[in-house]
Amino acid sequence: MTTHTAPDAVSPIDLACPLRVADLRRAATEVTVYIAAEVRDRVRRSRDHLRAVLGDNRQVYGATTGFGALVGFAGRDDDADQCDNTLAHLGAGQGPDIDPEVVRAAMLVRVWSLGQGTSGVSLRVVEGLAAMFGTTFVPAMPRLGSVGASGDLIPLAYATQSLRGRGWAYLDGDRRPAAEALATAGLTPLRLDGRDALALVNGTSLTTAATALALDDIRRAHRAAQLLSCLLVDVLGCDPGQFLHPRLLAAYGHPGAADVGARMRECLAGAVPSGGRPLQEAYSIRCTPQLLGAAEDALRYVDGVVESDLRSVSDNPLFFPDDDLVLHGGNFFGQPAAFAADVLATVAAQLGNLVERQLDLLVDPVRNGGLPPMLAAGPGRQHGLQGAQLASTAMVAEIRRQATPAGMQSLPTNLHNQDVVPFGTQAALRAVDQARLLRLICGTLAVGLRQAVHVGARTPTAPACGAVLERLAEIVPAIDPDRPLDADVRRAADLLDLLTEPPQLPASAG
Repeated sequence: MTTHTAPDAVSPIDLACPLRVADLRRAATEVTVYIAAEVRDRVRRSRDHLRAVLGDNRQVYGATTGFGALVGFAGRDDDADQCDNTLAHLGAGQGPDIDPEVVRAAMLVRVWSLGQGTSGVSLRVVEGLAAMFGTTFVPAMPRLGSVGASGDLIPLAYATQSLRGRGWAYLDGDRRPAAEALATAGLTPLRLDGRDALALVNGTSLTTAATALALDDIRRAHRAAQLLSCLLVDVLGCDPGQFLHPRLLAAYGHPGAADVGARMRECLAGAVPSGGRPLQEAYSIRCTPQLLGAAEDALRYVDGVVESDLRSVSDNPLFFPDDDLVLHGGNFFGQPAAFAADVLATVAAQLGNLVERQLDLLVDPVRNGGLPPMLAAGPGRQHGLQGAQLASTAMVAEIRRQATPAGMQSLPTNLHNQDVVPFGTQAALRAVDQARLLRLICGTLAVGLRQAVHVGARTPTAPACGAVLERLAEIVPAIDPDRPLDADVRRAADLLDLLTEPPQLPASAG
């Protein structure tokens, strides 16, 4: 397969190395995916093992049989026909296309899994998928259809068909027929047999990728909430020496709270309390280390699940040439990511609750130290944050509405072959949606904090907080007079992304 590959400014993604979330982010743009000699060798050995097993007339699911509940019936004799037999019935997806970034991340997870040499696929499949990342080609993948049990069958089937030149794809952001997109990108359509086709669809790569990306986004929002909480404390003149005291949080006994408290104390170093605040602040201020700390502990659990999933072979059956084993099982069952994505939904909902309540406190003259209602420069003639708060409340409600756990909503299907299913795909894609809303709620509070100083709040006394406010003031003018704030909220969210960027690791690590 040939492709037009743009030179990388950083090292390629190496399929011989463990995947990281940073690799999934990089996969959104043109990047080289490197297939090391050891990867090629194990893929070839696995493929040779499949041929030997079939030569012995041993039964192999999907290669000699029908699929799912029809496993008891013979499949088609011709390899190419068996590929069509796999994919045709899975063309039943509905709904809008999944975001291209998520699709490309899912395909990276898939090619990494296939490259571990336990799937019995042709080397040309791994090479073809790797080549795609050197272009802007993105398979069009429908959102609805996966129950996350026997892998993400339907959405991955659409991606596979797209790579064969069937259906639809995106190239340079334009949706077009897949065959046309492949030709323009310089990619050769994939040629598959039944085992290749099944291996491409029989895994939870979409669920894993979406969960990983949602985790990354919600972690960023979590850092933003810590930063904004510190700025709120300083602008209002609260005394963090009480509720952030290390002895207090050590007595609480939860490591996340202690760690969040330490980061907030660092950000608030040098802050001088005004002396005019109540002895005990509202919970949206006083309990921030406990709430954000609990979120930190929950996110650490999700970290572990995502790390395991990114190192997981998600397929069925699996081939172990050294022991002449073909094992049929359930490594395509996405329950870990389903539970993890449900945890992300809960974290996103409570972070949204916190930030929205902090905004409500900030615009309320009864609790904000006498600042004008809605932080309006001229109340009545102007309305300040009134519209932005309404939008923030609506977004919180949407996050909360979506927070119903999906990982236990099992419905039997497929003639009770799939009699328990995890619905992790829905959980993961929903968490991606929630993260995007949470980001905008944080941006709204940031706009409010910038406006609070304009209408009479003190400038921050902690140097770190003062630096944040200066950056905000550079991109968000004072609201005086009123103006639409949608673009300001997005700019503030963009700035928070920059301010909360974690330290960068090397691009590739073994």
